[in-house]
Amino acid sequence: MGTSGSKSIDGVGAVSGVGAAAAGLGGAGGEGGEGGAAEAWHGGAQLYVSLKMENAEISGDLVPHVYGSEPIIGTWDPSRALAMERELASMWELSFVVPPDHETLDFKFLLKPKDAETPCIIEEGPTRLLTGGMLEGDVRVALFKLNGDDEVLEFRVFNKADLVSPLELAASWRVYKENFQPSKVRGIPDISINVAPTNATEEGSAATLELDLEHYVVPSPPTAPPNGYAANLAATPASMIHTGALWTNDILLSDGIQSPSSVSAKLEDRSNNKKNIEAWATDSSKNSGLIESKSVGTFTPLQKLDGQKGLFVDRGVGSPVLPKSASACSLASGFSFGSAKTMPEAAGAVAAAAVADRLHGSKEDRKLAIVLVGLPARGKTFTAVKLTRYLRWLGHETRHFNVGKYRRLKHGANQPADFFRDDNPEGIEARNEVAALAMEDMIDWMHGGGQVGIFDATNSTRKRRYMLMKMAEGNCKIIFLETICTDPNIIERNIRLKIQQSPDYADQPDYEAGLEDFKKRLINYEKVYEPVGEGSYIKMIDMVKGQDGQLQVNNISGYLPGRIVFFLVNSHLTPRPILLTRHGESLHNVRGRVGGDTVLSETGELYAKKLANFIEKRLKYEKTATIWTSTLQRTILTASPIVEFPKIQWRALDEINSGVCDGMTYEEIKKNMPEEFESRKKDKLRYRYPRGESYLDVIQRLEPVIIELERQRAPVVVISHQAVLRALYAYFADRPLREVPEIEMPLHTIIEIQMGVLGVEEKRYKLMD
Repeated sequence: MGTSGSKSIDGVGAVSGVGAAAAGLGGAGGEGGEGGAAEAWHGGAQLYVSLKMENAEISGDLVPHVYGSEPIIGTWDPSRALAMERELASMWELSFVVPPDHETLDFKFLLKPKDAETPCIIEEGPTRLLTGGMLEGDVRVALFKLNGDDEVLEFRVFNKADLVSPLELAASWRVYKENFQPSKVRGIPDISINVAPTNATEEGSAATLELDLEHYVVPSPPTAPPNGYAANLAATPASMIHTGALWTNDILLSDGIQSPSSVSAKLEDRSNNKKNIEAWATDSSKNSGLIESKSVGTFTPLQKLDGQKGLFVDRGVGSPVLPKSASACSLASGFSFGSAKTMPEAAGAVAAAAVADRLHGSKEDRKLAIVLVGLPARGKTFTAVKLTRYLRWLGHETRHFNVGKYRRLKHGANQPADFFRDDNPEGIEARNEVAALAMEDMIDWMHGGGQVGIFDATNSTRKRRYMLMKMAEGNCKIIFLETICTDPNIIERNIRLKIQQSPDYADQPDYEAGLEDFKKRLINYEKVYEPVGEGSYIKMIDMVKGQDGQLQVNNISGYLPGRIVFFLVNSHLTPRPILLTRHGESLHNVRGRVGGDTVLSETGELYAKKLANFIEKRLKYEKTATIWTSTLQRTILTASPIVEFPKIQWRALDEINSGVCDGMTYEEIKKNMPEEFESRKKDKLRYRYPRGESYLDVIQRLEPVIIELERQRAPVVVISHQAVLRALYAYFADRPLREVPEIEMPLHTIIEIQMGVLGVEEKRYKLMD
């Protein structure tokens, strides 16, 4: 209620009961509107008094009430007692307003059963006295005798009084009349940890679950994370698609990046480029000195900015797929970029870094190629898929190019181990050819608006890496990402997964024969393997295990390379589940209102019990799991029956901030703010509520949550809100950002994300309709 009413008591939520405050207004300043009381009311502050009762064991059939003298109630008739408002699962509250010099008020608490025929239970002891807004005497406990004298129910009593101005009271009354819920500042840090469970799980037939959790499994939607062989998730080789007598780059055309004429022009030059590439790869006498050079930046000289005038910036970092309005493309300083595809599909730090790179960086540095290096079965493709998903989620135009996919399309999938020998000139030429085709496709894609290309291949020799660096000159900046694994058990596991999943062995019926062939291929690579020592690079040494691993970096600078390093240092392959669920149904869900900080409905409370039962069964043998919630009480209440695991509250998990629309229905927004309603309807991803947030803002503040989820080795249960879970789910499911606001995230459903060596797998449980 207003500024003062939003203060909390003992760290429990903010006070409510504005209607009761209005009743107090009528009693104190209504009929007694003349003389001193009226003067006090119009001339100065008033006392906002809050009374609270807490008991974690009380059943829902007994509701705390207050009765007594004016201006609280005005009657000692128990049948006319005023009900206290339920603030939390175990907390009830009544608030009212009195003058600072009010007369002593006397009252008592009572428990009134929902069954009207059952008599009320009045608290034991003398009448309570309230003077100057505060209770007199020992007032910390209220005792009620149940079933005669056989059972005593004890409540903790809290009392607080704040001075508030008439202006604050008027504002709170207006908010109440419009049926809004005022925003609340809960007064807790961004992350707080409660490792000591305080509430026992409430058991009951309505909250129990079937012993077999599979009974609650429901089909996953089409947006579920893709599964299967990781390399199949890479970009379709644009240069390898043949229709009639013409090679067509239909991937670029379908994305609306290239025009048919530009593609045709590039295709005419492809044969000449191929000859040059073969010359780079085979003529080692001309470049041996450069290859041996360890000086940083030898192969990537800075290019002059061509054709730029003033502050006009050509297509650069992270150009979005969808066009934006002219107003959205302008900077706060009044500068405007001259293309419809200027700003990244991102917000916050990502957008700021993109603009800075355009204004201050070289044209070459605006595009980034992450070139994987490593022996087969070292986790290169798995790393490429994870990194691609992360960068896309942040809003960077990113694409994964897998050279093996090009090789299989060009030369077939059933190549024997001899194809990969270092003394097989035909095999070397064929492999260099497909690597060059993949690199050309990646550069063409970058010229059309792409920002980060992930080039996935062994690239195990300096000669091959030099070829790629020559192709990148003037087009993009290369960072080598080398994956090294020395654990024989992990290597053996990866080899077996490769035989089971790789298209190279799909037609090999004999598993052992395929295994022998792959090991021969691996030996051929090991004979010529040369570790990275040139240019900018990142080395991941035994990072798959996550323990005792090393991450070495050389000549890495800039916003985006820094984010990549930070992501990689927190990634690992330890299998563990991540459970995502919305809070139980809240009162605002029932009323169709946006935002707020309301408590759970009866249905929501039932879901909280069922969720606790589910977690107990699903994580029965997990001793190190944690429960993550937002700082809003509907998620905290949903988690309260879970007692086996510590709970962590993240402010980053709070629902999207709806600003001045907080507490409104969409119909009210449409009626009172039609322009805002239409703006949101046109672009829900980028639309920012007045004084609130957009979905892109939510994604930016969730990045630390994603990093921590990647770092965790034990199960995590995330209890949050619709917009937040849409953004988190989009990361795991690798969904385009434009789809985030429309992702289905139903109430009372648990989404289980399995993280591990096979990538991301999804399973859904629906506990309630």
